[in-house]
Amino acid sequence: MTEDGTDVAIACQGGGSHTAFTAGVLRELLGDLPPDVNLIGFSGTSGGAACATLAWYGHVHPEEDPGELLTGFWTDLAASSPLHRAANGLLRWGIQLQRMGVPLPAISPADSPGAKWGEDEFRELLESYVDFAAIPDLLDGSEPGLFLSAIEVCDGTFEIFREDDLSSGAVLASAAEPHIFEAIELNGKHYWDGLFSKNPPLNDFMDASDVPDPDEIWLVKINPQERPEPPTTMEGIHNRRNELSGNLSMNAEIRFIERVNDWIEKGYLPERYTHTDVARIRFPKSRNLDWRTKLDRDPDFLEGLVRDGEKQARAFLDAR
Repeated sequence: MTEDGTDVAIACQGGGSHTAFTAGVLRELLGDLPPDVNLIGFSGTSGGAACATLAWYGHVHPEEDPGELLTGFWTDLAASSPLHRAANGLLRWGIQLQRMGVPLPAISPADSPGAKWGEDEFRELLESYVDFAAIPDLLDGSEPGLFLSAIEVCDGTFEIFREDDLSSGAVLASAAEPHIFEAIELNGKHYWDGLFSKNPPLNDFMDASDVPDPDEIWLVKINPQERPEPPTTMEGIHNRRNELSGNLSMNAEIRFIERVNDWIEKGYLPERYTHTDVARIRFPKSRNLDWRTKLDRDPDFLEGLVRDGEKQARAFLDAR
């Protein structure tokens, strides 16, 4: 923290449709950013990557508003047209059958015309809100950094896409859940969802030489960390396993940040290292949602999540 204010980075965890909550959080935060906050970066994974990209683009573009971009994107992503409502209804029907224990055929995205259609629709939607070709002209070194995570399928290495190499393909690479999309090919490499790598990127804020080390990271958290009791049904087991796996990399990065903070306090590191606090904006406990609803695009469902995000962000800012 300096006399000029607090350097803050915002990190957005992945979670499919549940990240409509993140859109509400970002809309509220960026619409009423405290005057002492210097926004130095955004990061995101999967649906969080899409939200982080829209927020970053709206923040740095002189003619765009991040709140309007986020609202428009999630409104258009919702299953509002007859075709999309039918597809979403079919998905929800399949989910209900699975909950009842009815076996359904497993179809690879490589063999599914619907998977390619969904990828093309998502790409077109992103490109309707972000002019990726115009981004180089927006970069002058003063803008916040942007960090999107993905994993290279064949060699298992982590990839971070930055703002100077941003494309709709990079966002898709971070969001390519392998049961829904084929691996996204970029420059001869193939990428899957960043949930396998960094969910979301945190340490990269400190590793980057072109952005200040953050005093605070505001973590928009989708997957709950705690549950009151262990699950006993197969549905509950699948749900909790999804939550825990989505938190693994995040918890590892938070533990490393806490360890570095401890080393700083004990004087083991040079003064240029910065103490970083991680503050969480949590998905409301009242939303005890099944993991399969991360694929649900019902308009009312998404709108409710956006409102939840606004409320949680407002409470976060008021408490701060």
